[in-house]
Amino acid sequence: MYSGINLDFKYKYRTISVEHLKDLQEDIDKLRREGKLSDNEVYRSYIDTKKFEIPENLPNAKSIIILAIFSKLAVVNFHLDGKIHEIMIPPNYYDDGTTVEDFENLIIKDIIQEPGYKVEFTRKLHVKLLAVRSGLGEYGRNNICYIDGWGSMINLFAFFTDFQFEEDNWTEIKMMDQCKNCTICINNCPTNAIPLISDENFVIDAGKCISVYNEIQGIIPDWIPTDAHNALIGCMRCQKPCPGNKEVINLTEKLDDITENETKVLLEGQRDEKLANSLSKKLKIFSPSNSDKSLPVIKRNLAVLVK
Repeated sequence: MYSGINLDFKYKYRTISVEHLKDLQEDIDKLRREGKLSDNEVYRSYIDTKKFEIPENLPNAKSIIILAIFSKLAVVNFHLDGKIHEIMIPPNYYDDGTTVEDFENLIIKDIIQEPGYKVEFTRKLHVKLLAVRSGLGEYGRNNICYIDGWGSMINLFAFFTDFQFEEDNWTEIKMMDQCKNCTICINNCPTNAIPLISDENFVIDAGKCISVYNEIQGIIPDWIPTDAHNALIGCMRCQKPCPGNKEVINLTEKLDDITENETKVLLEGQRDEKLANSLSKKLKIFSPSNSDKSLPVIKRNLAVLVK
């Protein structure tokens, strides 16, 4: 494993052989056969498009690289009616400025360190499972991947390469030791999505997870308590008090304030190109071209939080 030095971002990585693709797929298929994966339509749209297989455009792939990037919890101040509402944005929802090209260059120059090899980014793999199976991270009871020293304040990315690494980091699926006698995440989940897990699967009821509903457009189900909402998008209820995050949870990324006028225009739902451009730059959640889909979601979530 290598941690980046003299870079704008901190990273850790592990590699495994593509020979384990069938084993990884079996991990997921076993959960399906046992009925442990939620039938929630949104959740299934995320996971059912993923497949552990060699990409067509890199048929001679030999290794998989799972890359973890340290990413702070973001906070942003919304000004409204003379008050300041500090609102969280979890690490995996805002753009920290790094690109896939940055990661590919990093892998070629600092990890492979030999010319002539290809690196192919992929969205088709279950990155949490891949990170745990490679030994890069471990599961928490909340089905979130934690990395030593960084907790769950991470973003995970997977890459195929035709380079053959000598070391194969294949490991057994493991839960963090500190989870064994801890139920903080269970006690803090407002929708009871996290069961008291007694087996090795670490699967939650995704159909009860707030994130599944507040990431997309539509009406938030009324069975989710109003006071359960805690972030502009996503949810931090199980992660913020988690002992696995105690070293990093207060290392926040402060985003630009949203002015009184911007907040009011947003909550009024006005179609405003200037606002869309400004919020895109400040919140780093969406691009201006995607504002028609993103702003209604942000407006709906913000309206609950400021009340």
